[in-house]
Amino acid sequence: MEIILSQEVANLGFKDDVVIVKNGYGRNFLIPKGLGILATDSAKKVLAENLKQRAFKEQKIVDDATKTATALKGLEVKLSAKVAEGGHKLFGSITTIDIAANFAKAGQEIEKKYITISGGSVKALGKYNASVRLHRQVVVDVPFEVVAE
Repeated sequence: MEIILSQEVANLGFKDDVVIVKNGYGRNFLIPKGLGILATDSAKKVLAENLKQRAFKEQKIVDDATKTATALKGLEVKLSAKVAEGGHKLFGSITTIDIAANFAKAGQEIEKKYITISGGSVKALGKYNASVRLHRQVVVDVPFEVVAE
């Protein structure tokens, strides 16, 4: 079943994407919740026209996201956390909330839902990468280091 997404759906797609989903997922979840509409031929034509009209505005958004991405690449992110004596294990963990707070201190307001840490959360000292999705076309990997407090 083809669905045109009317909102961003995590792990599925962005607004105005045409995605293929199983029939039950589309009929029982996406369409009733208003997250998507059935992708008929006429709906696809309307979508194409809307995307064509929005292309110029979209370019400005992509340029802003690219500028933010270059600023994020230049940041040196060091997060401090409490550690067990003589070990590398953290008390608690480092999550996307901590990374978003660090970006905010540096002047880059990024929502935590756009940040992804491979493996979910960090529970040991070391160097890691976080993926920041600023736009559907702009994704940047930001290295960060977890150090002892």
